[in-house]
Amino acid sequence: MVTKIKVLIVDDEPLARRGIRQLLETETDFEIVGEAKNGREAVAAVERFAPELVFLDIQMPLLDGFSFVEKLGARNLPEIIFVTAYDEHAIRAFEAGAIDYLLKPINAERFQKTLERVRRRLAGDGESLENRLTNLLSNLKIPGENYLERLAVKENERIRFLDVQKIDWIRAQGNYIEVNAGGEKFLVRETMDGIEKKLNPHDFLRIRRSAIVRIGQIKELRRLFGGEFEIVLESGARLSSSRRYRKNLETLLKA
Repeated sequence: MVTKIKVLIVDDEPLARRGIRQLLETETDFEIVGEAKNGREAVAAVERFAPELVFLDIQMPLLDGFSFVEKLGARNLPEIIFVTAYDEHAIRAFEAGAIDYLLKPINAERFQKTLERVRRRLAGDGESLENRLTNLLSNLKIPGENYLERLAVKENERIRFLDVQKIDWIRAQGNYIEVNAGGEKFLVRETMDGIEKKLNPHDFLRIRRSAIVRIGQIKELRRLFGGEFEIVLESGARLSSSRRYRKNLETLLKA
C-alpha cells in the first residue's frame, strides 16, 4: 500500500483552491486532507490534520502566509509551497531558498516539477528545519526589501526568530556561524559570505574573514600596527580587524 502525502490547501480565493485540487486529482500519492481561506484557519487545520505539505498563498486576510509560518514555528511545520502572483524579479529571490513556489496562474508542467521536489524531500534530503526557516525569512520579501530582518536560530528543541538588530556580532565556527546576541550564543548552519549578503550593509560590517559586527554595537575603534584595528563593542567584547577589511572601518571613521 502506497503511503499518501497529506496536503492542505490555503488560499483566500476559492478558484485558486479548486485549481490546485484539480491538479492533484490524478496524483495517486497525494491526498488533500483540508482547505483554509486564511492563515488563522490554516494554523488550526495544521494542528487538526497534521499535513505533510501545504500549498500556501502569501497575501491573505487575517493572517498572511508570512505570519502563518512564523506563528506555526517549528512545532508542526510541514513542507510549504508558496502560491504567489509576484513578478519574475521576486520569484528569483524565492528560488534561492529551499522552499518552492508556484506562480499564479499555475503552469501544469511547473506544478509537476514542484511535486517531484516534494517527493524527493519527503524521502529525505538531510536539510535542517533551521535552514529552511532561515531561507524562508530571508527570501519571503516584497519587492524592494532585500535584507534579512529575522534569523531562525535553535534554542534547545525550539526554533526562535531573532531580530537581527539584536545581534552584537557573528563569527565563523567551522561549517556554522556563531551568532552573539545580548549575551546569548546561537549556532546557525550558514557561511560568513552567505550571511553577509543577507545583512544590511548599513547596519553590519565585515571586519575580517571570520567576523561581522553590528555597527550600532561598536563603542570604540583603536588603531593597531599594520593597518589593523581593535574593535570594542558595547557588550565589552573586543575583536580585531584584518588588513583585508581595513577599508570597511576607514569608511566608518569618515562617516
